[in-house]
Amino acid sequence: MAKPIEIRLDDEQRALLESWTRKSKTEKRYADRANIILRSAKGESRNHIATSMEITLGIVSKWRKRFFEMGANGLYDLLRPGKPQQYDKSTEQRILDVLDKTPPAGYCRWNGPLVAKALNDVSVHQVWRILREKGISLERRHSRCISTDPEFTAKAADIVGLYLAPPEGALVISVDEKPCIQALERAQGYLRLANGKSLTGFSHEYKRHGTTTLFAALDIMKGNVMVKHTQRRRRREFLDFMNEVIRDVEPDREVHVVLDNLKTHKPKNDQWLARHKNVRFHYTPTHASWLNQIEVWFSILQVQSLRGASFTSIKQLRQHIDAFAESYNITAQPFEWHKVSVKNKKPENKFSNLCK
Repeated sequence: MAKPIEIRLDDEQRALLESWTRKSKTEKRYADRANIILRSAKGESRNHIATSMEITLGIVSKWRKRFFEMGANGLYDLLRPGKPQQYDKSTEQRILDVLDKTPPAGYCRWNGPLVAKALNDVSVHQVWRILREKGISLERRHSRCISTDPEFTAKAADIVGLYLAPPEGALVISVDEKPCIQALERAQGYLRLANGKSLTGFSHEYKRHGTTTLFAALDIMKGNVMVKHTQRRRRREFLDFMNEVIRDVEPDREVHVVLDNLKTHKPKNDQWLARHKNVRFHYTPTHASWLNQIEVWFSILQVQSLRGASFTSIKQLRQHIDAFAESYNITAQPFEWHKVSVKNKKPENKFSNLCK
């Protein structure tokens, strides 16, 4: 028969193992292993230890042998390598290579299952994992509009200059129109479900009550907005609105108006400008209406006032917009033109409304 393992402890080992058995935060598995070694050092047999601790002889023998060979370090769990690695760096490159190829016939773009099917030996979950790590979204699409205006730099600098350093004593306004705002009457109220619960909201069914056109002018130094409703958006309506905008402005005060390139804003207005020599129009570059600050206010109007609202008539819609503009002007502040951090991967410049 093999000679039994004899366990002997020095003072340091004994103090360590006894601390394991005393401390309440010690995991039970480590406390049991320390107890096995301490009792073995006292000369107790394997059978007696196994019986009293209600464990098998194999467990007692395992930890006695591990301690004899490795000391106290042998009582810790060994590192488990786990499941062998299935994918490596080459898998990542294969997935990226597939995305450079034309998607299968009938598909406009790749998706996770299509990439996994093309590779045949890579799971769709691994495909998505790699795409997330690389920050690649196959469904997200970014649209852009590049201005081809040969005078882009000069026009943009002119408008930005008005925003950052408006002429002293001058009135700088941003003007545009939002056409075809629909007066939609939506079915709203409570919906009682079979389980007794109720939901609030509106139905996807709606009734049309016509459209209206909104003209708006933003004072870029104060943030106030002036609005007017019309049925159409011809040059006649535009000039009537401009007459209202400058009606209370002193004749000798400069007025700078930022406009886009809509034909109703362009050359045929020379006669009107000749009668109002203190007014000057500044046109944004083509495909660069984002330089016009009134577009920011239109976005605020859409999100905070019009989205999901219900109207039974054009009159009610116009009253609703007027009420929003009046409320907005109470706390209005100018937009701030600032540069966005490059690491956010957003446009270099944008507007933010400080009061919202």
